[in-house]
Amino acid sequence: MERRTFLLAGGLLAAPLAALAQQTERVYRLGYLASNLAASPHLHEAFRQGLRDLGYVAGRNLVIEYRDAEGKLERLPALAAQLVALPVDVIVTGGGTPAALAAKRATSTVPIVFPAAADPVTDGLVTSLARPERNVTGLSLLAPDLVGKRLEQFKQAVPGANHVAVLFRGGARCG
Repeated sequence: MERRTFLLAGGLLAAPLAALAQQTERVYRLGYLASNLAASPHLHEAFRQGLRDLGYVAGRNLVIEYRDAEGKLERLPALAAQLVALPVDVIVTGGGTPAALAAKRATSTVPIVFPAAADPVTDGLVTSLARPERNVTGLSLLAPDLVGKRLEQFKQAVPGANHVAVLFRGGARCG
């Protein structure tokens, strides 16, 4: 996952809050549920920077409640339940699908934003890409429904290309 993904996730999170922030200077409580924060501190800092760029500053108008499983995925359900009990205004997950699934199982009302998932439909995070589902949303890294459209756009951008190779999880697909 790259810095841009986390900045975009910050934008997804901040969009619904932006309208409210203009009306009142409220302090929002964000729950951050992570599989292992120490594994990628640069991504976490990029996320915080994205929030700052949008006007959300921890200690001023934002409180971030961290819950970190420290690599022990079996801890995620209890940590997600803690965030819901606080309560938080939104839950952002880090560390892939397991954290997002734990948050989804813990609540059907608190908004949940996952920064990226390979296939959120197959993983059970959302029922469809077009209409994610009640309180869960995020970014799809690989959307099978979009492969044809991506190839079409590529052909328009590079009209002389006859062959395309795509590297995916260490393997290659050619077409």
